[in-house]
Parts: sequence; structure tokens; C-alpha cells
Amino acid sequence: MENDAKMKMKERFGLRRDIFKEFLAEFLGIFVLILFGCGSVAQTVLSKGALGEPLTIHVGFTLGVMMAVYIAGGVSGAHVNPAVSLAMVILGKLPVKKFPVYVLAQFLGAFAGSCAVYGLYYDALMEYTNGEFAVTGANATANIFASYPSKHLSIINGFVDQVIGTGALILCILAITDRKNIGAPKGMEPLCIGLIIMAIAVSMGLNCGYPINPARDLGPRFFTAVAGWGMEVFRAGGCWWWIPVAGPMVGGAVGAGVYFLFIELHHPEPIQENHVQDKYEIATMS
Repeated sequence: MENDAKMKMKERFGLRRDIFKEFLAEFLGIFVLILFGCGSVAQTVLSKGALGEPLTIHVGFTLGVMMAVYIAGGVSGAHVNPAVSLAMVILGKLPVKKFPVYVLAQFLGAFAGSCAVYGLYYDALMEYTNGEFAVTGANATANIFASYPSKHLSIINGFVDQVIGTGALILCILAITDRKNIGAPKGMEPLCIGLIIMAIAVSMGLNCGYPINPARDLGPRFFTAVAGWGMEVFRAGGCWWWIPVAGPMVGGAVGAGVYFLFIELHHPEPIQENHVQDKYEIATMS
């Protein structure tokens, strides 16, 4: 009876078109990424470091990405990042017509994930801020959701930071998923991709964290703009907001191009043997 009920529900509500399934997978994947990643930042900031530190934030984002890939990988490929989707379009692994659908799902999922983190820590946030949400300064809380540059960082250096970080991400993802290279064992790809995030976090996080994902940064930034922090979230850091949007997209294209030119272009093609059917094969097929 239970299986019959499931089958009836699937027949009635199950999506038929792949693009709708992929939209939901991308939405849910990045939702979980933000829930774990920004949740780990919130716990660190709102506990004033008592229940978190930079390493726990790195672990939160690492596990968030890993779980996102497990959730969405078999349906959409778990891009959960417009820069990854752009790289796949460039390499011919994602149809161009699907690109805007993936990006929309990613931005909406990141926005929804921010809503979940805000709701989860609402009381702690109010106690920490006394209801006054600051974007910068000692009691800043906007950085729970989106990235902001360190004082030493210039706009140009910030852009380069995002290009290099995202390029490294794309390079490693392509290597892990390349079946003509060593690749990762089947089912272990999410773990390996999560470890890429950890590597980037511990080596490239000084300047501005490591947003390396336009949806992960801009979606939550929009949320903070409407949730009480105001338009200062777009003006802060010398109008920093566009750097973690444009930089990763350039980095995604660069990473895809470098991997293709240095590795994928030179893979040997499989040898195709000419096969001549004999009379027996012809007879059995007729």
C-alpha cells in the first residue's frame, strides 16, 4: 500500500521535464551550502568566537559544498555556482539555453538559504546587535552573509583575488570529473570538491574570505539589503559588491580555458577499430 501511494504521488506530482528537476536541484543544493556555510559564520560572530573560529567556518563551507554536490549532483551536476555553469557552457557540457535557468535557481537558493540562517539565529542576532544592524565596524553582522574586503585590499587586487581563486576551483573540479584523467572514484567526487574549498579557504582567504561564487555572495547580499542592513551593503568597501560577482565569472572562463588548453585538448582519442560483419552476423541480424 505504501509503495502504491508513492507511485500515485509520483505520477501526479513528479516533474517530467529535466530542466525543472535541474532547477530544483540547483536551488536546494545552494540552499544547503548557504545554510551550513553562512550558519558557521553566524555561530562564530554571534558567539564572539566562543563557539567558532576561522577553521570552523572553513569546515562549514567545505561540508556545505560537499553536501550540496551529494544532493544535486545526480540531477543537475551540482554546479551551485554561476561560474561553474559558465565554465560548463564554454566547454560544451551545458547547453546555453539552460544557463539562465541554473543561474536563477542558484541566486534564489542562496537568498532562501540566507533567510533560513537569519531565522535560525534571529534571537541571537537581536541580542548581539540590540536591533541595530551594522555593515562595518566592530559590531558588523552583514559579513555573516556576504563578503567584504580587508582594509589592505584594493579593488584591482580584489578582482585578481577572485579570478585566481575561482580559476583554481574550476581547474580542480574539471580534473576531478574528467574520466580521461585520473578523476575521482565514483561517489567520492563531492568529498574531493569539498576539499578544494578547504584548500582555497586555508590558502586564499586573507583578502576577502573566499566568495568565488556570484550567487553565494550576491543572493545573501540582496537579503541583507531588504532585511535591515540597507543599501550600505552595496556601498561598503568602495562598492565592493560587484567584485565577487564579476571576478568569479572571469575566473570561471579562465579556469575552463586553461584546463582545456593544457589538459583536455591533448587527451588521446579512443581507437576505433573497423569492424567488417561476416555472413553469420548478417544472417542473425536479418
